[in-house]
Amino acid sequence: MSRAYPEGPPEKVFVPNAPPVPTPKIYKYAALFTLVLQTTSIILLLRVSRTASGVKYLSSTAVAVTEVLKVLICLAVMLVQSGGSVVEVVRSLHAEIWLKPVETLKLLIPAALYTIQNNLLFLALSHLDAATYQVTYQLKILTTAIFSVTMLSKRIASHQWIAVLLLTIGVALVQMPAGTDATVKKKEGNTLIGLTAVIAACFSSGFSGVYFEKLLKSSKTSLWIRNIQLGAFSIIIALAGVIVADWAAVREGGFFQGYNWLTWVVITFHGVGGIIVALTIRYADNILKCFAGAVSIILSCVISYVFLNDFIPTMVFTLGTFMVIVATFVYGYEKPTPTDHVLKP
Repeated sequence: MSRAYPEGPPEKVFVPNAPPVPTPKIYKYAALFTLVLQTTSIILLLRVSRTASGVKYLSSTAVAVTEVLKVLICLAVMLVQSGGSVVEVVRSLHAEIWLKPVETLKLLIPAALYTIQNNLLFLALSHLDAATYQVTYQLKILTTAIFSVTMLSKRIASHQWIAVLLLTIGVALVQMPAGTDATVKKKEGNTLIGLTAVIAACFSSGFSGVYFEKLLKSSKTSLWIRNIQLGAFSIIIALAGVIVADWAAVREGGFFQGYNWLTWVVITFHGVGGIIVALTIRYADNILKCFAGAVSIILSCVISYVFLNDFIPTMVFTLGTFMVIVATFVYGYEKPTPTDHVLKP
């Protein structure tokens, strides 16, 4: 496997005579396309798993198990890349993690934020309807753009800022709540808790995502090593969260209480999703990742209408869909001259 970097020639990992690989642009669009499919699937699966009858699984344990799975996936990929050499994998881990403690500790911040963010989103979904949750969570697009400019000194053209604003408005229109007054009154009591949780998650998502992007793109450390570093810290923090929040429930019903085949499917999709997001950040950027998430929301609504028969598209939905599509093309448009007018932070 090889990866291309703008600052130098491709770095080869483990395989000395690696075959040619697709260009970074192909990687970018492949990662974004896969992310859209994964995000759409997980939304539908998570909805079913949290509304199914029976004993509910603890979200804190699901977050911890997801991080364990992500680390195992990365180790498996490294093992394949090394030609099945466990010794080579151990040497790489020792060289990149144990012998570089400062580099490893840099992952503590995003690990903590990602873990907190995942638990905040479970909390938000417990107190908000799906539409309100999805609309509010699109604030991460704006926070990501702002952190990209301030932390990465990324030059975002004026038309791209317009696209970000257009996308946010479009997704808000698509997810405009259409509940009755009775439905609104029923959820009023816990709305503040849910909104606070999802807004906090938006800022966490924006900062941690850009921070992780900076680490990935400022170092030649393997993506899989970075994810193992991130996952190791996340496991520790997630288990601490289980002890603090749900230890009494775990002692009474067990760590895996409420788990069934659907729970494991959700965990698997979440684990794979973490890797896909990391690939997207590596080969694209955080803002494009947010656009992929927005497209997946629209796709989820379409699937709900066609297959689940629990959603009826309106003129507002159609308008929002059009705005998101236009915004996606506007953001990706590159002007032919290098004298683009840009907005500075």
